Amino acid sequence: MERYLCIHGHFYQPPRENPWLETVELQDSAYPYHDWNERITAECYAANASSRILDEKRRIVKITNNYSRISFNFGPTLLSWLAAFSPQVHQAILDADRESRELFSGHGSALAQSYNHTILPLSNRRDKYTQVLWGLRDFEYWFGRKPEGMWLPETAVDLETLDILAELGVRFTLLAPHQARRTRPLGGRAWKDVSGGRIDPTRPYELRLPSGRTIRIFFYDGPIARAVAFEKLLANGERYAERLLGAFSDQRDWPQMVHIATDGETYGHHHRYGDMALSYALNHIESNQLAKLTNYAEYLERHPPSQTAEIFENSSWSCSHGVERWRSDCGCSSGRNPQWHQRWRGPLREALDWLRDTLAAGYESRAGELVKDPWAARDDYIGVVLDRSPENIHQFMDRHAAGAWGAAEKTTVLKLLEFQRHAMLMYTSCGWFFDELSGIETIQVLQYAGRAIQLGQELIGNSYESDFLEKLEQAPSNIPEHQNGAKIYEKFVQPAMIDLQKVGAHYASSFLFEDYSEQARVYCYTVDREDHLTRETGKTKMAVGRAKITSEITHESSTLSFGVVHLGDHNLSAGVREFRGPEAYQTLVEETTESFSHADLTQVILQLDKYFDGLTYSLKSLFRDEQRKILNLILTTTLAEAEAAYRQIFDHHVPLMRFLEDLGTPLPKVFRTTAEFVLSANLRNALASETLEEERITALQEEARRGNITLDTSGLGFTLEQNLERKMDQLLADPADLNLLREIETAVNLAHRLPFEVNLWKTQNAYYELLQKTYPEFQTRTDEEAEAWTSLFRTLGEKLYVRIEETS
Repeated sequence: MERYLCIHGHFYQPPRENPWLETVELQDSAYPYHDWNERITAECYAANASSRILDEKRRIVKITNNYSRISFNFGPTLLSWLAAFSPQVHQAILDADRESRELFSGHGSALAQSYNHTILPLSNRRDKYTQVLWGLRDFEYWFGRKPEGMWLPETAVDLETLDILAELGVRFTLLAPHQARRTRPLGGRAWKDVSGGRIDPTRPYELRLPSGRTIRIFFYDGPIARAVAFEKLLANGERYAERLLGAFSDQRDWPQMVHIATDGETYGHHHRYGDMALSYALNHIESNQLAKLTNYAEYLERHPPSQTAEIFENSSWSCSHGVERWRSDCGCSSGRNPQWHQRWRGPLREALDWLRDTLAAGYESRAGELVKDPWAARDDYIGVVLDRSPENIHQFMDRHAAGAWGAAEKTTVLKLLEFQRHAMLMYTSCGWFFDELSGIETIQVLQYAGRAIQLGQELIGNSYESDFLEKLEQAPSNIPEHQNGAKIYEKFVQPAMIDLQKVGAHYASSFLFEDYSEQARVYCYTVDREDHLTRETGKTKMAVGRAKITSEITHESSTLSFGVVHLGDHNLSAGVREFRGPEAYQTLVEETTESFSHADLTQVILQLDKYFDGLTYSLKSLFRDEQRKILNLILTTTLAEAEAAYRQIFDHHVPLMRFLEDLGTPLPKVFRTTAEFVLSANLRNALASETLEEERITALQEEARRGNITLDTSGLGFTLEQNLERKMDQLLADPADLNLLREIETAVNLAHRLPFEVNLWKTQNAYYELLQKTYPEFQTRTDEEAEAWTSLFRTLGEKLYVRIEETS
């Protein structure tokens, strides 16, 4: 009997972009990475693109792209982030789909996903349709083909959603086994009750929809999926393979397909090295011909459904109560605090439903004045979200404009469509999934609501925010200081709101520290500087200028004047206002320049304050990443002074510290703090150096060990990791550089000796690439230089745990 195997990974992260900046800001909790998207990419998405298969000695024998041999979907918002911030991983995902078409009879393994992970059964029909359509269009944009299947967020399902999938050409979807209600043979009459997860998951099922359409359903193997996600099955690749193979049964007389579905982040993020368990299991099963790897579309082509099924509507894979987790206090939570309630979920959804419906009426009325069909324009707007080039926007306008448009009308339409986009983003499921209303995921959806409100009030004129806050008051927080949803909105959403003037304030506040060109990009805004003047004396700096700020999203623009004075350290004041004309601006330039040239800083501040009606901006006005960057620049001198003081104390008292260590006497707190600071700084500098001094680094870490000094091990390991990666990039560019190869070997030796982890993953990837492309060439040469290179390269491979004999 034919045996098929398919493993599906649902790869997704909640959108973390600031709704006003369209980018993910710095997240300190992801240290040493910039943000959690970046961290999870390193741990999971990149790991699966270059996963290791090891031999019995734990040496790498093969690096493989897992995505090409599994079924997978990537959330559209995550895929767009990867395209911008991790293009190599993004390309590996697209390449894997192309490769899978060659492996699986022309059927790609990538599935689409409805756009931004809303719980579709809780959406109205219009939003369901747009979410599915946007997901399909997004997929086609990236993968260059139409998807055959679609993943439903949280596998939340109802018949209306399935009918929309079928209407738009989707052939199949995946559900959890407990979502199946009953089955019967096609053409048969006797139904079999399969509730409680009793459906046979090794075959596909056809579901007939009320419209007369049909769609195919695969119900995955629940027990194995649970073991992968929650029972540490990925701790051993061989055991994982055995568990998968154990699901086949000789008692079945049809071509069986064992398949599972889990969060893709299970493979590497939730379970470290889970990607390697996956690659080992796939390689073991495939190389020993224990089952044929396939994907859902290929299996359907070969073995169409012979059974029909009915489902439980309003059900999902992660809530035993159906879809209540996203609208009520059903008891499902992440368990952070067992005493916490989730009574806030219902009022939150009710408030958002009210906002959606109220904004929809205003949108339909206002957009109806400018476009032929407001909702058709919204459906088509995903093409603009994916490609905001002027040419593409012009084509969009040509398709939908109801008459002639000027720049003002174009901006109005873009703003209308933007508040509809955010009115959908505010339903991202993560906002309800966890325990507390003030959690970052829920604040994120409230920020999307805030952006929709801001644009709606501007375009339609109604005061949506006050009514929205009244409804949010009914959502209680578990944390007394936060009180309710209205207070949380006022505390975390309102201060985050941005307009063109705040972008101008950011530009002005950073102007003295950044080398901005005449045209600069500030997140999703373009700044065209029309004039500027700077003056500097000692630590004091001043600038005045004029710039045009334009949103790349809505094309709204404004010309602003700005003035900024920096008195040193964190003492910075700035003013921004609409440009009042050349005469007033020229007076400002002349007066402030004259006062500054006479070192009359008080007068400069008074003049700026008068012109701008108050110097209301400071370093606090900067967006988070730039704020951290500029504060680091400002702190350089201060930190250098502090570091010098610490070093002086350390150098002066190090003999006494060592004496205390030899006696086993605990170091006084001031000595310990000093030693931690100095030794960490010395090690960081030494590990970042172009030339690594092994003896010095060893001596520093030995001194820390003797004194039981706590070091920033994550940061130190990351520093050496980046140093190694830079050297490997240089070697890829010039593989014959023998000296560089020696430096890399020295660095790897050092990484093994340090008492903290240094991630060699990217270094191994680069080495493996050289092993495939460069090593064979050097092997064929007989000159002395080639022999030296080959010998050293093989030695480096041993230290990187790469087996050469079977991979060369």
